[in-house]
Amino acid sequence: MKRITKSLPFKLLLGVCIGIIVGLLAGEGLMNIIVTVKYILGQYINFCVPLIVIGFIAPSIPKLGNNASKMLAVALVIAYVSSLGAAVFSVLTGNVIIPYLSIAFSVGDLKVLPEVVFKLDIPQIMGVMSALVFSLLVGLAATWTRAVTVINLLDEFQEIVLKIVTNTVIPVLPVFIATTFCTLAYEGTITKQLPVFIQVVVIVMVGHYIWLAMLYLIAGAYAGRNPLEVLKHYGAAYITAVGTMSSAATLAVALRCARKSKVLRNDMIDFGIPLFANIHLCGSVLTETFFVMVVSKILYGDIPDMKMMVLFCILLGIFAIGAPGVPGGTVMASLGLITGILGFNETGTALILTVFALQDSFGTACNITGDGALTLILTGYANRHGISEKTVKNSDC
Repeated sequence: MKRITKSLPFKLLLGVCIGIIVGLLAGEGLMNIIVTVKYILGQYINFCVPLIVIGFIAPSIPKLGNNASKMLAVALVIAYVSSLGAAVFSVLTGNVIIPYLSIAFSVGDLKVLPEVVFKLDIPQIMGVMSALVFSLLVGLAATWTRAVTVINLLDEFQEIVLKIVTNTVIPVLPVFIATTFCTLAYEGTITKQLPVFIQVVVIVMVGHYIWLAMLYLIAGAYAGRNPLEVLKHYGAAYITAVGTMSSAATLAVALRCARKSKVLRNDMIDFGIPLFANIHLCGSVLTETFFVMVVSKILYGDIPDMKMMVLFCILLGIFAIGAPGVPGGTVMASLGLITGILGFNETGTALILTVFALQDSFGTACNITGDGALTLILTGYANRHGISEKTVKNSDC
């Protein structure tokens, strides 16, 4: 998984470059084939979306329920609130900034794409919202009834879906991305909008730092401790996350960094850091929310309606908690929201996947660094409510 995580951005970038070059040079005959391949791959990826939702949301609920406690409930709430807050912050910022970006929506000067030669329709087994509700109900019911067989079945199904994603969906993504950018280059869209994407990546990175500053200020105020005593030790974890694009690969370094802090309780570190590495994805959520607004403006001429964006943010926080541990896991798990709520087509989905994956390392770094702030909140909660500190053995990590 670590090797895939490192190579995927390079493959996607290579796919983007090849797609743009071919699109600028291709004739109508070649474009007929490319458009057909893009259509079939898009159908397959959309088919897998409900499977991903069920495979990663449903099994995650019993796992949390089996270890239910007051601290777990607090951890879940603050992780969700942080992700939701990051999404809302991104929406508010996007509505202010995006109208001033030089985004040109003009279809009059674009070439017309050739028709698809062969349509292979692959309908989803169920709608995405149906998959979400099904996952929540099955996960909760399995927890309430302690249905060991069903819980084990869900765990096995999660492994199956993970294999489907890593062995089929991820390998075809570079091809799908290449065909998408090929069509955009052929139409003439990408040559007009490339500078916008560069601006957006820089804006999102600044947004990460602003949100981290807000998280640490809130955590310090609640816990009554200096948040810099946590943040100043997170440099190594941030750099590791940028280099690996993996929360799991960064976990050992994050634990080491957190243990250097004098204001975090060791029992809260051992409990919170590994948990938040899996359920707290504020940087990824902030990034995805801003990107969907930009892509909507580019492809469809306008930012999504505020009501749709609010619903998108609320559900995205839920999807992020159960997001799969694969490259671009947050956006992969929430493809159904992008297509179902925001109405994105295959081209919009491909653009989101590409731009998200190319900067995913910084989103992961924001996620990991934000975990320190939430652990500080847990420490403050435990101290405020008289929860005695448990003795834990410090490991080498």
